[in-house]
Amino acid sequence: MSQTTHPRSTHDRSDASLAAAGGLVVFAAVMLIIGGILDVFRGIMAIANDDIFVSTPRYVFRFDLTGWGWLHLILGVVAILVGVSLFKAPLWARIVGIAIAALLIITNFLSLPYYPFWSVIAIALYAFIIWALCVVRQDEMTG
Repeated sequence: MSQTTHPRSTHDRSDASLAAAGGLVVFAAVMLIIGGILDVFRGIMAIANDDIFVSTPRYVFRFDLTGWGWLHLILGVVAILVGVSLFKAPLWARIVGIAIAALLIITNFLSLPYYPFWSVIAIALYAFIIWALCVVRQDEMTG
């Protein structure tokens, strides 16, 4: 009797892990799209009116805020595109999603003096996205 229940419990576990894996990738996709949209808006704000941001005169990584705006705008657009492609959960989109989220963490860290509150929130958001994309194994996605 234990033979008949063992394969079934293994099958149930694989169905549950497949559902959890799919849920994490969808979570990462949605959060990457939302984060990308917010970065696009942040980039537009910096490009259009860079006096919104706090100016730090002695910051080591001091750049023109318009330059920071373009960087956030471009990475935000790429994040949106990768987030949309994550709904099909291909491996390349997960890898690129991790890379984009890592770049956005670095970008937000470097822009901490200009917009500290949002930068900390964005760093946490992108860290969760990286976690969600890394915790899922490829064999869980393919079933």
